[in-house]
Order: sequence, then structure tokens, then C-alpha cells
Amino acid sequence: MFKRILTRCAAGLAMMAAASVAAHATDLTGAGASFPYPIYAKWAAKYQEVTGNRVNYQSIGSGGGQQQIIAGTVDFGASDDPMKPEDLDKHGLVQFPAVIGGTVPVVNIAGIQEGQLKLTGPVLADIFLGKIRKWNDPAIAGLNPDLTLPAKGIVVVHRSDGSGTTFGWTNYLSRVSPAWKEQVGQGKAVKWPVGQGGKGNEGVAAYVRQLANSIGYVEYAYAHQNGLAWVQLQNREGRFVQPSQQTFAAAAAHADWDSAPGMGLVLNDEPGADSWPITAATFILVQGRQADPKRAREVLAFFDWAWREGGAMASELDYVPLPGEVTAKIRGIWTERVRGGDGTAVWQ
Repeated sequence: MFKRILTRCAAGLAMMAAASVAAHATDLTGAGASFPYPIYAKWAAKYQEVTGNRVNYQSIGSGGGQQQIIAGTVDFGASDDPMKPEDLDKHGLVQFPAVIGGTVPVVNIAGIQEGQLKLTGPVLADIFLGKIRKWNDPAIAGLNPDLTLPAKGIVVVHRSDGSGTTFGWTNYLSRVSPAWKEQVGQGKAVKWPVGQGGKGNEGVAAYVRQLANSIGYVEYAYAHQNGLAWVQLQNREGRFVQPSQQTFAAAAAHADWDSAPGMGLVLNDEPGADSWPITAATFILVQGRQADPKRAREVLAFFDWAWREGGAMASELDYVPLPGEVTAKIRGIWTERVRGGDGTAVWQ
């Protein structure tokens, strides 16, 4: 009898505790870049398990993330294309990096496995310009004498939405190809000379997986998740490197966050023998003046937890966690610049 009473009491206490957590749980909304979606989703699931707070992140592209945080329809926006200081000031936004990753070219060519095909930046640009149209073109075959490349037309796949991944991709091509810089340039959305568009990293990955002889660009985690064959790229030092957490970290090692207003660094074509040439930070945007300080504090608490507890999860998906000195700097920016309506600091 006594044991049954204890069991019932324990069950009742557990139910009360669960109800208390549910009663105090917060539902947060974020939207934007698809580049970090895999890690944000993984962090959010674990964070809900630990705290009861839900973080609903929608992968809609960097352009959409910027628009929604400016409109105030989400608690935080996300963008791989860092906003310019004048735009941050105009809209009263605070920007900070959240995690670092890499964008990779991916191909669907019969018999070609991940990491086998080698390309240089200028050759990659000529493919996306439509100047190189077949896989056995001498410019590609000369880099890959050990591979049998088909005399098939190249199917180019690019993003159809306003995308920070596209910004990073076109920024890189503009750095390594004067023709690309002159004819197309860089941006979240550009006038593509050739190819077809897919929405989000998800859409590009799906098209490349379905279309024979195709090439596209996605965040590395999407290549892994979809079993896509990524490409070796020649970096600034002339070495062909494979995409990996180590080569992303090598590129990020040269980051000078203090040099960029709004911490908006672009990490493409960085020096270093092991550096992956298309490496990027992805950024979070929050309102500098908060109508609901409690919700704002919960947003910041989520990223604070992610940096303290989520580094291993980021590494498992081949992202690079931010160094501790960088996250300490960001917390200082929160205290200084994210404030409630009465001017009180949201983050203490």
C-alpha cells in the first residue's frame, strides 16, 4: 500500500513538473538561410528536450530571412549574406555569426564518386557561364587524366531564390574569374547565364540527385545527406583540397572579426595550404530595440546554449563551431546593443 502511494505521488510530481515546464515553455520563430538549417534543426530539437522551449526555424533563403526580421514577423532572421553596416543601422538590426561551414560543388556523373573530380575556380566559373558545355571538355579532362568523362552536355543547377549561399558562391566566382565578375557579378540573386533553379539547398540537392550529368552547389551537410558526389577544388595556394570540417576550419583560422563592421566577414579564397576556398560564416539578425525583452532574451539564450553545448553536434554535421573568444565578443555585443523599450540591456 505504502509503495503504491509513493508511486502515485512520484507520478503526480512528474506530471506537475511536466505541466510546469509546458506552462513556461516559449515558442520562438526564426527564418532565413538554408545553409545552416541542418544544424539549427538539430540544435532546436535538443534544446526543446533540455529546456522545453521550442525554436521553429524555417529554411526560406537569406533574402526572406532579412525581409522577415526587418518586418518584425520573426524573432530572429538568418542570412549567409552579411548585411552592410548602413543597412543594419537603417533597420535597427544587430548581426552576429552563429556557425561556420562550407559550400561545395556537387555533380551527378555516372562512375564519378565523391571527391574524385578536380576543378579549378576559373573552370568552375566557365561551366556556370556556359562556356564549357561538355564534361569531356579539354579544360576539365586536363585536370582529371585518370577519370573517364562522358561526352555529355553539362546540366547546370543553381538557386532560384534569394540566397546567401548564392552570394557566397558568386562572390567566390567573382574573385577567381574576371569574366564572371564582369558578366554576372555577385549577389543573393543574379542573372544566370545558363541552368535551371532549385529552391533552397534542398531544391538544388534534389535536382542534382535526379538529373544525370548535372552540377550544382550546396552546403556540405546537404551533399552528405543526399549522397551527392562533391568536387575537389584548387585553393588559393594551388593545392587541390577536399571539403571537410578541417579545411573549413583552416580557412576560418584567418578570420579577423574586428575588421568587419557587423562582424560581416566573407571567408572565400582565404590563404592557407589546407583552406577550402568557399567557406562562410552564417549570420543571425535580431532587432536592436526589443518590444518583448523576454522573448529576445530567450532567442539569445538559445544561441548561448548552442555555443556552449552544441559544438559536438555542429562538428557531426561538418560545421565549424565558433571559437570561444568570438562567442565571448558576441555576448558583449548583445549586452551593449540589444535593449528593451526602456533602454535596459536584454542580455546580462
